[in-house]
Amino acid sequence: MDYTKFLDSKTMAFEGAGLESELTHAKLLDYQRAIGEWALKKGKSAIFADCGLGKSFMSMAVLDAIAKHTNKPVLLITPLQILNQFVEEESVKWGYEINNLRINEPVNGINIINYEMLEKIDASIYAGVFLDESSILKSLSGKYKGLLITMFKNTHFKFCGTATPSPNDFMELGNHSEFLGIMTSVEMLAMFFTHDGGDTAKWKLKGHGKKKFWQWLSTWCVVVTDPSDIGFDGLDYQKPPMFNTHVHMINIEKTDFADGYLISLPAQGLSERLQQRRSTLQDRCEYTAKLINESKEKWVVWCELNDEADLLVKLIDNSQNLSGSDSDDSKLKKLHDFKHGDMKCLITKPKIAAFGLNWQHCYNMAFASLSDSYERFYQAVRRCYRFGQEKNVNVHLILSETQSEVYRNIERKHKQSEEMKKALVREFNESGFNIKTTRNEVMAYFESNDKSKNYDIYNADCCELIKRIPDESLHYSIFSPPFASLYTYSNSERDMGNCKTHSEFYTHFKFLVEEMYKKMMTGRLVSFHCMNLPTSKQRDGFIGISDFRGLLIKIFQDAGFVYHSEVCIWKDPVIAMQRTKALGLLHKQIKKDSCMSRQGIPDYLVTMRKLGVNAEPVSHTREEFPVDVWQKYASPIWMDINPSKTLQYSEARAEDDERHICPLQLQVIERAIDLWTNEGDTVFSPFMGIGSEGYVALQKGRKFIGSELKPSYYQVAKKNLDWIEDNQQLDMFKVAAGE
Repeated sequence: MDYTKFLDSKTMAFEGAGLESELTHAKLLDYQRAIGEWALKKGKSAIFADCGLGKSFMSMAVLDAIAKHTNKPVLLITPLQILNQFVEEESVKWGYEINNLRINEPVNGINIINYEMLEKIDASIYAGVFLDESSILKSLSGKYKGLLITMFKNTHFKFCGTATPSPNDFMELGNHSEFLGIMTSVEMLAMFFTHDGGDTAKWKLKGHGKKKFWQWLSTWCVVVTDPSDIGFDGLDYQKPPMFNTHVHMINIEKTDFADGYLISLPAQGLSERLQQRRSTLQDRCEYTAKLINESKEKWVVWCELNDEADLLVKLIDNSQNLSGSDSDDSKLKKLHDFKHGDMKCLITKPKIAAFGLNWQHCYNMAFASLSDSYERFYQAVRRCYRFGQEKNVNVHLILSETQSEVYRNIERKHKQSEEMKKALVREFNESGFNIKTTRNEVMAYFESNDKSKNYDIYNADCCELIKRIPDESLHYSIFSPPFASLYTYSNSERDMGNCKTHSEFYTHFKFLVEEMYKKMMTGRLVSFHCMNLPTSKQRDGFIGISDFRGLLIKIFQDAGFVYHSEVCIWKDPVIAMQRTKALGLLHKQIKKDSCMSRQGIPDYLVTMRKLGVNAEPVSHTREEFPVDVWQKYASPIWMDINPSKTLQYSEARAEDDERHICPLQLQVIERAIDLWTNEGDTVFSPFMGIGSEGYVALQKGRKFIGSELKPSYYQVAKKNLDWIEDNQQLDMFKVAAGE
């Protein structure tokens, strides 16, 4: 593979491999038709559409088109509680025939099955698959999630449909990407994310990963909360009426007061909230039952505890409890009786029935208890408050005074969620998404160059520049390569930090190293500064250390270099602990399990040699290299490197730069150049950054060639090189004048 083809393979845009097909169903609204046709054109895509926008209709239209195009079976996978809704209602409403695999053999057309029966089907016979309520990917056990990915790995047409995902639930997006075959969750984290501050269990978008991330998303998913989000007027879209929230804060006389207090205080921790939920159970259930028994309308009651459900079903007239322990057939019957029979009240938990069901026939609901999960609350409300609901929905919250903090938490999360949804849609639309196209613009590549008497520097891709340097012309090279996507310094595919896997980074790095072997003079040296990289459970599957140093050495050896030497540069583990909060460096880990405790990670300066006789030996006098200096340089560990002695870099930082920009320490460069070069030698850095290697090279009377991809770094590097060059000349003038 040549370099241009490799860069094309790194492009994050998913171009799609679907089919051009018009959806002609007369009842499809304009935006639904556009989304469906876009999804078909992609062939692998996710439809993130808010409740009531018609995902069920779109899923059937898409699968029907694939079935007709391939004349093969297609498969719709849905939660159990929604299965009958599709078979008995949705299919009839829209005129599609859906075959229930729970009772029938597969047919050429649309087949449906629930997630729990996955192991009973032969995935290889289906031309396409659509995961309904695909947010289940984040809550399914590892067994089912892995099973879905494995079973449909080779399925050509794959789709997901769910409500607008939480903007900060990146793993939900990663799971969708992995199922569709776009990119694995691990690759996504490595490509776009970094640990969120000191909490290594949380991830946040890298500075320069933001734009690329949203651009990448826009190549395989559509995000819509309203038709206007994707350019449609939405005149045919009927939004549901308002829903009214009624808070019933009941007084509980029997509540035990906290020690030293005359009133009950709101529960603060999760365990305290659970305890108080149990202590107020009888009063809340009795209040809920009274409210419903006095009404003649249909109700759904949401609860969190089995004990609550058991008591409520005894207290509420004509009610049934839909529980997790019910058989599949029993669950389906209760759901049917609630919607089509004379059952007045259905009692259940949000985690059982809060996703995907259409309950427009009911407009009264009560939360006999409330958890801190806003998603469960939101989804539960949307079962009744949705497209097709003709009446205002009444949401009753039955709370004790001790649960006031839970209610405030839900209110806060609701406001935050609405703001974040708007931000999600805005970011998505600004990424360049267009429902009528499948392609985003590719970043243009430009070069610039500045020269002086002593330096020749390029704002360029080092893998392109190195080809133009004459063979056997470089005396020495020293640099710090990108740390395999630890930080992302730009949003260009040419940036080696923009790699979704370590393997992709090594492939990219080899293009440089193989050319460097040709350009280095025989017998001369290349030094690279690096560190081994901590792994994470979310990204790598385990907590440990990746031998980045060793793999870099292997790349140089494969290119023809020999492993010449290395020095270990000491770093303070306390500072590293304070900055990263790495589990292995925390003192408290000694108490928990010291087998997970480790030492800090040092830096290394590794030096490789091009075999052969050096035509220009580097020799030193005793005066230049006294014994005590030589002994310090020859030590395998440098304990005295000042990590703060670097060029000033704040001027180079763009708004979206990562928080850690690490110029190579000047003392390390000084020692290497003193030891392994002569005055007048040419020093090369393919990752010039802000010019540290060039600064020292000019200071020491050497020539310098450098390359830097990021324009803001390049401009600061030029300033630093001009400054040291001007001051070197001024010093020479002073010497000539006898000063």
